[in-house]
Amino acid sequence: MKMQIKGILLSAALAGFMLPAMAQKSEVGKRAENQQDRIAQGVKSGQLTPHETTHLERREGAINREVRRDRKANGGKLTPAERARVNRQQNKTSRQIYRDKHNRRVQ
Repeated sequence: MKMQIKGILLSAALAGFMLPAMAQKSEVGKRAENQQDRIAQGVKSGQLTPHETTHLERREGAINREVRRDRKANGGKLTPAERARVNRQQNKTSRQIYRDKHNRRVQ
């Protein structure tokens, strides 16, 4: 019984620590996660070929590295100009994901 209570309290404490981190996820981070989900769904359904998947993953990786570098240079934040640039890059990648998933090439 005591172990169950300790487990519940530990779970509640961990959830309490994770909520602020989850609430702070930026729009850039949410969008990157969404695009990763779209790529994964395309692989699972067979809509993306291995070559297309590799290309998209490299683009996503380059954007993620750029965001990390920019945040490191600015104390953890992106400037408005950097956010706009990343948004344009994500728009371009999003359109490419759509085109690759709907080009009738399958695995």
